[in-house]
Amino acid sequence: MTNKRVTTGIKGLDEMLHGGFIRGSMILVRGAPGTGKTSLALQYLIHGAKHNKPGLFISFEELPNSLYRDARTLGWDLKSLEDEGKLYMLFTSPEVFLASIQTPNSRLNQLLLDANIRRLALDSVSHFDRLTSDSEKLRDIYTSVNNGLRREGITAMLLGEEGRAMYQRAFKGGISFIVDTIVMLRYVEVESAMQRAIMILKMRGSNHAKEIRRYEIKTGGLEILDVFEGREGLLSGISHRVTT
Repeated sequence: MTNKRVTTGIKGLDEMLHGGFIRGSMILVRGAPGTGKTSLALQYLIHGAKHNKPGLFISFEELPNSLYRDARTLGWDLKSLEDEGKLYMLFTSPEVFLASIQTPNSRLNQLLLDANIRRLALDSVSHFDRLTSDSEKLRDIYTSVNNGLRREGITAMLLGEEGRAMYQRAFKGGISFIVDTIVMLRYVEVESAMQRAIMILKMRGSNHAKEIRRYEIKTGGLEILDVFEGREGLLSGISHRVTT
């Protein structure tokens, strides 16, 4: 892994990452349903595709039609990028994916090589949690995924489900020790209204912003806004003003 940067195409996030993800790193993005994990992943892949860095989106849960439809609502035409050979979509199961990533001559590994995939997003690693209740076996699964993707020098984004008040689950199954960067997307209650918050919990080999910032999802994807000033308890999901 080098110290060269891979930009996300999201200005505020690249600022928080001090220039982008480190090339060849593994990134865990965790958040509750609706926080925009898939949107963030697609935005990352689309930005790369537009700069001739082919990407692969692997889904264990979304049906193709619903994913294409949701992307269109954000102004993204995934089909056109596929037709240009800049973006690839794979809809499969966790079991098939694991078998493929561990087999050097599998169709998946051949695709990674033939298409020169530089960016990858996997939705979601939470499905691996359901394959076993044994923490050691779960860590072995994560290690296999990690080794398979690092072998090709891919900058990979792994998506994971998070409950609305489950900060500690970011460290379930030892995955936090395997990935290089952890990005947390949260719902937070501010003055009786729900807002979205983003933070970088960890970034191995680099400094990063420590503040918690607001973000919105609109046409074009995620937009990172200002820092939550003068508030405590954001990680709990229910914030309150700092008293002096």
